[in-house]
Amino acid sequence: MQYSTVLIKLRWLLAPLLLLVSLCSFANPTFNIAWSIYAGWMPWDYAQQSGILKKWADKYHININLVQVNDYVESINQYTAGKFAGCVMTNMDALTIPAASGVDSSAIIVGDYSDGNDGIVLKNKSSLKAIKGQRVNLVSLSVSEYLLARALQFQGMSEKDVTLVNTSDSDIVSSFASDDVTATVTWNPMLSVIKDQPNAHEVFSSHMIPGEILDLMVVKTDTVKQHPELAKALTGAWYETMQVMSKNDDKGREARSMMAKASGTDLANYEGQLKTTYMFYSPEKAVALTNNAKLKDTMSRIARFSFDHGLLGDSAPSAQFIGIETPTGVFGDSHNIKMRFNPTFMQLAADGKL
Repeated sequence: MQYSTVLIKLRWLLAPLLLLVSLCSFANPTFNIAWSIYAGWMPWDYAQQSGILKKWADKYHININLVQVNDYVESINQYTAGKFAGCVMTNMDALTIPAASGVDSSAIIVGDYSDGNDGIVLKNKSSLKAIKGQRVNLVSLSVSEYLLARALQFQGMSEKDVTLVNTSDSDIVSSFASDDVTATVTWNPMLSVIKDQPNAHEVFSSHMIPGEILDLMVVKTDTVKQHPELAKALTGAWYETMQVMSKNDDKGREARSMMAKASGTDLANYEGQLKTTYMFYSPEKAVALTNNAKLKDTMSRIARFSFDHGLLGDSAPSAQFIGIETPTGVFGDSHNIKMRFNPTFMQLAADGKL
């Protein structure tokens, strides 16, 4: 009897411990996702603040930590270094930073393309031709440099005709205010602030190269394969947020107002930025762009630019060194695919199957 009593007591004492171990073994996995301030990425902040992101994370029994990184390039560097499972970035930066560093990444959401959200601004000059011989402040080796190169091509010039000054996106606005800075390339919301300064003239924008600068949610490919629930939760949260912010009702205006405040501006200014951002409010349109053969052509052009500027790494023998997988085929080395456009989850959203 005493032996039985001891066993019963042990069971009661061990029960909480066993329960704790059991709960820990089924704990929801946590994923860290990086984002930075940009008109097309402000919906992520709203998704978090409104509870939409948590709702979708809970649906798939995971935790998502959305972390704002003030310096855009630094957010991608940290993603590449392994601090984050996912990060928002442009198509070019996805190729030249994580992919060029050997990190296999998948673009699971094509959120928008820049339709004037990136621009070149000159001080006291209203023609792009006047940029020749000037020092140009920009985030070097970023999509801003790509935009500049494309603009110079239109004028029969090249980057040899200007002097590039590497400037952090967090310093780009204040630098333009100084007397010795006469030209800059940047993106919104910094672009809209700079354009409002005295004697500032926008002389070229991404509106002139539509569909080339894509804004993506990028997640490590291994993570997508091992945890498709993360991709499903992010995609579900994104398109629910798109539905809210695209409506011209009180809730939609409230959502856009929150995004404006988080980006350091007011509703009127933010809505002005949205006018130069071709948002894919529906997954069908994003899937259509991803499945279009033009995407492969765009990425081949970006790959060639990146190779010419040494952005694919010292060991890259050609623009085709890195494989870029699209639904219509692979550009580059099919045995070295490091960047992928994966429309699977956007298609699930379009089909109402998330």
